[in-house]
Amino acid sequence: MESPIRLTSSRVVHEGRLMRLRLDDVILPRGTADVYEYAEIKHGATTLAVEDNLEVWLVNEWKYAVGRRSLEAVSGGMEPGEKPEDTAHRELREEVGVTASEMIPMGFVDPFTTMLNCQNYLFLARGLATVPHDHEEGELIEIVRMPLPEAVGKVLSGEITHAASAVVILKASAYLLGAGSATKR
Repeated sequence: MESPIRLTSSRVVHEGRLMRLRLDDVILPRGTADVYEYAEIKHGATTLAVEDNLEVWLVNEWKYAVGRRSLEAVSGGMEPGEKPEDTAHRELREEVGVTASEMIPMGFVDPFTTMLNCQNYLFLARGLATVPHDHEEGELIEIVRMPLPEAVGKVLSGEITHAASAVVILKASAYLLGAGSATKR
C-alpha cells in the first residue's frame, strides 16, 4: 500500500552511536502540513533461553532510561552486517554464559510504531550449555532462573515490562505448552 502521508523534506537533528533522530516535513491525507519526529534505533534481538525442564534464563539489570531494574529475556543490539540469529547467539553467551544448539525464530516486534523504527527479532533458545563469559562494563547483570509458567505470571502481573521480553515469553509458552498455557495455573 502506498503511504497516505507525503514526505516533502527530511533533516537529521541528531546522529549518535545507537540512535538517529529526524524531523520529517509531511503533508497529511487531507492536505494539512505537519512535522513527524522520527527515531531510528539499531535493530536487536531478544532471546528466551529455556532448559529441557522448562526453566528459563532471565536477566535483572539496571536500565538507565527507565531509572530502575528490569527483569528481561536476554537482549541486545545488532552489529553492522550481523544477522538477527547471530546477535541472539552472541548476546546469550555474553549476558548469561549460555550457548544454544537450537535457535527457534519467534518473529519480530516493532516496539513503538508511531515514531520509532527499531525491529526486535525474537528467538527461543533450546539445547543449552553453559560457557565462561564476561559482561560489558555497563552491564550489572543478575542472572535469574525460574519456571516458564512463573515468567508468564510475571508478564501478566506487570512485573516484566520490557515489551520484547513479554512477547517472547508468551510466544514461547504457547509454542512449548500450547496456546492456552498462559492462563492455566
